[in-house]
Amino acid sequence: MNPIIADLHTHTLSATHAYHTLEEMAAEANRLGYRALAVTDHAPAMPDAPHIWHFQNFSALDRKIGDVVMLYGAEVNVMDTHGGLDLPQSLLQGMDWVVASIHSACLPGLLTEKEATRLWLAVAENPAVDCIGHSEQQNYRYDYDLVTKAFAANNKVVELNGNSFHVRKDGIPNMRALVRACLKNGCRISLDTDAHSTRQLRGNMQPLVALLEEVDYPPELVVNASCEALVKTLALHRRASAEEIGGLLQ
Repeated sequence: MNPIIADLHTHTLSATHAYHTLEEMAAEANRLGYRALAVTDHAPAMPDAPHIWHFQNFSALDRKIGDVVMLYGAEVNVMDTHGGLDLPQSLLQGMDWVVASIHSACLPGLLTEKEATRLWLAVAENPAVDCIGHSEQQNYRYDYDLVTKAFAANNKVVELNGNSFHVRKDGIPNMRALVRACLKNGCRISLDTDAHSTRQLRGNMQPLVALLEEVDYPPELVVNASCEALVKTLALHRRASAEEIGGLLQ
């Protein structure tokens, strides 16, 4: 049985390397029994990402599709080792959920561990970022112990990414090291599919559930393990939508 009530990192065909519409992704989430779904399409620095206007027009969308409560946000790109992002802070602060990730198209080449550590320590200080995306990547290995302490202190959620089991396989051992550092330092985590299709929405979660069982992670530190934990996290992050979403999830 899937213990997760929401997928907090998914994509739609607003970017051409994803394949399904918002409604199709919501319908599949509903079929899988999810209570909520965060749509976090790629921010504009990705080569096929939607225009910035896409992220300024969420009021055009339904808060609930079928039985699924929708969260709207972005997967922003970390652009430099000082933690710079590719959407303005004022826009990010108005979203429901913001995932910050490194993509090679936006930050090419390798980083030293010192550079990657500096990058994530800077992102940890950004109040507009909710979640740290697929940070187990081998090209951007950082000091997991030091940085997860900073993530915990700044209420950042560290993602375990199901798509990494397909497209970032060299980082899987790092993911195990990262989750153990999160456990040691009391860092909250989320299990996310990073789905670019309904098939990935179906298939990418189970390896993460198995990984969590390996380390016996406390359910109270998994923000998408219960509606209460998700709403509490949104409120802690001062998301304006926390009350509305909480009401819909009751």
